[in-house]
Amino acid sequence: MLGLTRSRRRLTTALAAFGLLTAAAAAQATVVATPAHAATTHRILFDDGHAEEAGNADWIISTSKPDPLGEDSSPSSETDWTGALSSWGVALQKTGSYSLKTATSALTYGGSSSTDLSNFDTLVLPEPNTLFTTAEKTAIMTFVKNGGGLFMISDHTGADRNNDGEDAVEILNDLMTNNSVDSTDPFGFSIDSLSISSDHPSAISDSSDPVLHGSFGTVTKSLIASGTTATLKPSDNSAVKGLLYRTGYSGNTGAFFLTSTFGSGRVAFWGDSSPIDDGTGQSGNTLYDGWNDTSATNAALALNATAWLAGDGSSSGGGGGGSGTCTAAQLLGNNGFESGNTTWSASSGVITNSSSESARTGSYYAWLDGYGTATTDTLSQSVTIPAGCTTAALSFHLHVDTAETSTSTAYDTLKVQVLNSSGTVLGTLATYSNLNAASGYTQRSFSLASYAGQTVTLKFTGTEGSTLQTSFVIDDTALNVS
Repeated sequence: MLGLTRSRRRLTTALAAFGLLTAAAAAQATVVATPAHAATTHRILFDDGHAEEAGNADWIISTSKPDPLGEDSSPSSETDWTGALSSWGVALQKTGSYSLKTATSALTYGGSSSTDLSNFDTLVLPEPNTLFTTAEKTAIMTFVKNGGGLFMISDHTGADRNNDGEDAVEILNDLMTNNSVDSTDPFGFSIDSLSISSDHPSAISDSSDPVLHGSFGTVTKSLIASGTTATLKPSDNSAVKGLLYRTGYSGNTGAFFLTSTFGSGRVAFWGDSSPIDDGTGQSGNTLYDGWNDTSATNAALALNATAWLAGDGSSSGGGGGGSGTCTAAQLLGNNGFESGNTTWSASSGVITNSSSESARTGSYYAWLDGYGTATTDTLSQSVTIPAGCTTAALSFHLHVDTAETSTSTAYDTLKVQVLNSSGTVLGTLATYSNLNAASGYTQRSFSLASYAGQTVTLKFTGTEGSTLQTSFVIDDTALNVS
């Protein structure tokens, strides 16, 4: 489309859920090293922003939020922290290998909040009772895809503790089936709409499994005191694995506790909140001590699973936010732009299916500049590159057309940069201009292996002069790690 001048009409582009960077980022090209977290510290975030304390629930590790150390900086027993999950929290804290926080507001990924998911290895969802927003679901799923651990704990169907019409079964199923990252059964299971009054689900026989046989002990049984199970769908995700089953069930049905992976991350599901309840909490709550129930091994199960989700163990996945192993994966969400204005943060009108330019594949693509007037367009996405990855290959297909006639002066430019969460430019990968105009798309590739263990923002910035258009058209992006 040589010499095409683009209409000033722009489409509305929704900002990505994880608070990505805008055109005001500093133009500094010096590489700045991000301090690595200590290898022995697993960063765990417990959610308390979705009615986890409604009704008789008290699913918190401490009343001091976000930092439980504000209640007691060196707890020796579970009563040093207040909450029905305090036994879980104190047990982790006493190892010296965990940093624990509680989120009380909307979950984000790639933002500046101290409880932003990019600062953690594992997110625990202890029976949420309000639906996650669209932005939150994007944040959670992207976090897991990029290497985070996700611990989902449900309750029986109908356990609507705040009477808003939603229970944990519906909320967690909605997270898995109605999100902008992957709604095609990404974890390989669905939660059953059941209310099982009681049972003692038994562990499978697998001496090599790090959740059943971990550093916190051996798991033999759990318990159901009004809970549910899940149905496995290994044809959707071959990594899904049932670890404990309701009595009389096995295989793909009746899984009470299971694990799976997604992208570079790990997932665990538990069908009842009673096993994590330690029987103590804030005044006025009716609680049940499943944590210390001698007929089960719930403490070992919760703690081993937490360790595995945060990066321990020999199975694949895990290690969100800069620790753990590396599973071969493509990390960019909506990488071909076919989901429209999701996942990426972009200037208005950049992500488009306009017939004035052509997508390389599909219908949508990213079109920066092309107006023939002074314009700056941006396109960006935050991504965590797992520390264990030795290969991180960024690629995209670029088409440039222009009305400029100069063969020596770069009047209009496209910068491809890597930024940190503060907006500092860590590196400029390339700068293209009207001088790169050519027919068709050309694939461009760069190594981001030096950023392994960091959460970075990939940013395209197109800057156009006041006369004669140049269009920078991008499609089929990818960030492949291994």
